[in-house]
Amino acid sequence: MTSTTRNLALTLSTAALLALSLTACSPSTASDAPTSTASTSAAADDGTCAGVTVVVDTGDLDISDDPSDTVCVDTDKTILGTDAVTEAGFTTVGTTTYPDDVICRVNGVPAEETELTGDDGAAYHETCADMPPAAAYWGLWVKPADGEWDYAQTGLSALELNPGDSVELLFTVNGAPASPTS
Repeated sequence: MTSTTRNLALTLSTAALLALSLTACSPSTASDAPTSTASTSAAADDGTCAGVTVVVDTGDLDISDDPSDTVCVDTDKTILGTDAVTEAGFTTVGTTTYPDDVICRVNGVPAEETELTGDDGAAYHETCADMPPAAAYWGLWVKPADGEWDYAQTGLSALELNPGDSVELLFTVNGAPASPTS
């Protein structure tokens, strides 16, 4: 990993953590949570999702029980990211320090026994205690309807998604993949 890439990853991680800590202080607006369901039938006639698309992509992580999938969550109202991911059938685990803001595992991936190797050759095992290293982490991406993918500015628990939006949990190892491909 070049120093420029490492600095960019650190800057993105720091900015995301700052945004996450700020949103933890804001009031929740989920008092009238919509009823929605995970469904492939929520796809419109043109194959797009009429609700919220949830993508889990383990990227270059080489594992046997890969949870990568794309699921359309049928909803006609705003839905929180945590609700969309749960209704899509994924289970997330946060860290001890940031339980609702930093994603450590998706459907158990990466398991604590999974050896993650940094560009420097050092082995790392994710314990979910604190912020993951810049060399191996779940990134949270959001794409508004008819928009482009962008790094989420809030944690999954504060992320509000509207019908037509997409959210992606992308596992990045040593800077790759750097962003969603779809």
